Amino acid sequence: MEQMAKHGDAAKLLAGGQSLIPAMNFRVLQPSVLIDLNRIESLEYIESTDDGTLLIGAMTRQRNIERSQDVERIAPLLHEAMPHIAHPQIRTRGTLGGSLAHADPAAELPVIVIASGARMRVTGPEGDRWIEATDFFDGMFSTTLHPEEVLVEVAFPPSPPGSGWSFEETSRRRGDYAMMGVAVQVELDGDGTCREARLIYLNAGDGPVEGEQAAAILRGETPNDELFASAAIEAADKEIDPMGNLHATIEFQRHLARVLTVRALEKAFARAQAGLT
Repeated sequence: MEQMAKHGDAAKLLAGGQSLIPAMNFRVLQPSVLIDLNRIESLEYIESTDDGTLLIGAMTRQRNIERSQDVERIAPLLHEAMPHIAHPQIRTRGTLGGSLAHADPAAELPVIVIASGARMRVTGPEGDRWIEATDFFDGMFSTTLHPEEVLVEVAFPPSPPGSGWSFEETSRRRGDYAMMGVAVQVELDGDGTCREARLIYLNAGDGPVEGEQAAAILRGETPNDELFASAAIEAADKEIDPMGNLHATIEFQRHLARVLTVRALEKAFARAQAGLT
C-alpha cells in the first residue's frame, strides 16, 4: 500500500502476470512501476471455516484451486469452471485475485464469484472492508477497488441443501477466450419447485451480465424443458448485450447463449434434484 500511495496511477500490481504482461506487450497498459505481490506468502491459501465457508487468498494459484478437494466439496461451481480457464501452464501462474481484479468481461472467474454469492475482502489505508461480488465489478477492466486498496481474500458461502450448479462455455479451441459462457446456481424446495436461481453470463457485455428476468421466470416453478427454453430466450434476446468479435457475430453469441443456458439449467436442476433424494 505504501508503494501504491507513492506511485499512484503509474504503478500496477503484479500477481500471476497472465493478464497484465500480455496487456503490456500489446501496449494496452504501460505502467512505469510494477509492484510484485509474489513474495507475500500469506495471501496464498485455501481454508474452510467452522460454518462451512471457503476462504481463498488472492494470490492462490488457479491450478491449486483446480486441484483442491475443499474447493470441489464446498464450491463445486468454482471447481467445475477452473479447467475452462486458458491452459494448464497459464493456470499454474495465474491467481484468483489477479483475474478478478483485472475484470476481463470474457473471464470465467468474475461470473463464478457472482453466481456463487461470494464476497471479496479488500484492504487499504483505512483497513479491511468486504465487497459483495455483485458490487465488485464496475464495467470493462474496472472494479470498485479504491486506488490504494488490494484484494486479499475471497469467501465462498456453503451451498444449502437442494442446490445445483453448472458452468458452460463455447470457444473456438480449447483454451481460447469463450465466445459465450454462463454460470448457473439454483436451489430447489423440498417439493421440487425452484426456490432460487442465478444466471451470470461472460463475454455478454462490458462485464459479468446477470440474467435477472430469466431467473425470475424460474423461481416458484417446477423445472421443465419449456421453462428452460423460456428463460434462455429471455436472457439471450433481452438481457445480455454481446459486442460481437472476429469469431462470433452478435447474433451467433445470442444463439450460443440460448443453447448454453438450456444446457446449464438442465444440468444444474438435475444436480439439485439428486441432492434432495
